Amino acid sequence: MSVLIDHFCDMPKGGVYDIPDPGFLPPIWPWLQSVINSGGHGVELFFMISGFLIPASLVRHGSIGKFMYDRVLRIMPVFVVLHIALFAVGPIVGYKFFRGIDLPTYLQVFLANLFFVQDALGFPIAQQNAWTLTYEWAFYILFAACFGAVVRLKSWWLAAPLILLGLLCILRWPITAFFVVGMLFSAINLRFRITGVAGVVAGLACFAAMYVALDVLHPFAALLPGFLLFGMVLATGSGISGLLSLSPLQYLGKISYSLYLVHPFVLFPLQVIGLKLVDRGVDRWLLWSGFVIFGLALALIASALSYEIIEVRLRRFVDGTLRHIFARKMAQSPAA
Repeated sequence: MSVLIDHFCDMPKGGVYDIPDPGFLPPIWPWLQSVINSGGHGVELFFMISGFLIPASLVRHGSIGKFMYDRVLRIMPVFVVLHIALFAVGPIVGYKFFRGIDLPTYLQVFLANLFFVQDALGFPIAQQNAWTLTYEWAFYILFAACFGAVVRLKSWWLAAPLILLGLLCILRWPITAFFVVGMLFSAINLRFRITGVAGVVAGLACFAAMYVALDVLHPFAALLPGFLLFGMVLATGSGISGLLSLSPLQYLGKISYSLYLVHPFVLFPLQVIGLKLVDRGVDRWLLWSGFVIFGLALALIASALSYEIIEVRLRRFVDGTLRHIFARKMAQSPAA
């Protein structure tokens, strides 16, 4: 939701940032615009959650192969469906880099984004929010390699260069340090239980302090408020944990992956309509209000459908099909 709110302010600008109030973004206070734009830091929250969940998932699976299989089933169905849709429709509507693209470049961009190596190869990012999945997959692979070295091979000598690589990545890309915050809480039973209204206020204060530090200081400065916030969220009975346990927010959590990837696809047509209408003199406040209200409603509907159809049904179908194929091959093997 934090990232979605950011895009409610960013997308109406139509990619123009060097003039005040571009596109159909109405003249709002600069401080308010800065607050809204800081919503993009929801990504760091995303990394903390992954840092907390992934180590436990790998230990629970007990197998790197099963863990990676599960991660592919979790991440790829929604991503691949949207990826194919984007590369099918993008050239038709002239979306961003598709304008005038030749076939070899089209295929290169398609494959680079499919395997999350677009940045490394210098190609444009296709899905607006999928750049974070590059960090996710890097984290999965690095942690799985460390797990294999320490737990399976019992060799800290093999793990040491991998850990050093992780530290170098943190220095190069500081936001990846938020993975470590989640990993720490996964490893130790440290929680900060502040109950009632005081707990809600404390959690929201740490949330705000984390975003401010990310905006005006450095990601490392935001680690402490992020650490305190996450410790309160994980504490059973804390005020902020109770707030997040409300049914509507729990449902948003359930569809959050679809909401994160799907909402740019929903907002893009509304963005195009808004930019065309503002050129015809339609009031900006009217256009922006409509963009936010209809965009939020359509994003939630589309994400709920994506969750039910792709994350649940399609994933279940793909999992069942693959397991059937593997079981049949095992049955046909002489070694079986």
